[in-house]
Amino acid sequence: MKHAMFADREDAGRQLAAKLVRFKDKNPVVLALPRGGVPIGLEVAALLEAPLDLILVRKIGTPGQPELAVGAVVDGEKPELVINEDVKRLAGVPDDYIAEEKARQLKEIERRRKLWLGDRPRVTVKGRTALVVDDGIATGATVRAALHAVRRAGPRHLVLAAPVAPPNTIASLRGDADEIVCLAMPDPFWAISMFYGNFPQVADSEVSALMDRADGTHAAA
Repeated sequence: MKHAMFADREDAGRQLAAKLVRFKDKNPVVLALPRGGVPIGLEVAALLEAPLDLILVRKIGTPGQPELAVGAVVDGEKPELVINEDVKRLAGVPDDYIAEEKARQLKEIERRRKLWLGDRPRVTVKGRTALVVDDGIATGATVRAALHAVRRAGPRHLVLAAPVAPPNTIASLRGDADEIVCLAMPDPFWAISMFYGNFPQVADSEVSALMDRADGTHAAA
């Protein structure tokens, strides 16, 4: 690759926001996947004059194979459990294990929400245009869980938006959102970081600071 598609997350966020500005008068709410999606979400929320909230997803690994996801827990007004029924059946994962892991991951979600957001109220999704954003999508498993949970919250229109993702992942997610906005779908696709000139890890303190900035530009609705 001769040059990166995006200078950094802020640049990618501005480019993505320009493609999403048509939703400005559609009562939008921006839901960012931490940590990398937060700088993207801030740029989108600022241009659309929309509230920004976080959507936290925690994977539930299979017993003995923690990297193989049997499901995921997603936070929200009502936390949602998304199960991969094929994995559950093939790996013979018992319901009580899933219940225990759900409780454990919900505690971690609440810890992180408190760390990043303090006592801010959640932004209402019902009846609004919900824009789920990240800094890029690789396999799509986390994003799919997030989309399923947001869908259950009753948005009028559900949009997935990302600067970059592989074409096969975007194709696999078409049924999970009403619309997908992706600036680039390169093939081959090795890693999200390949398409950024500067792609540092986003620290907890930076997530908190970005959310403070979002509060300053738009009051939570």
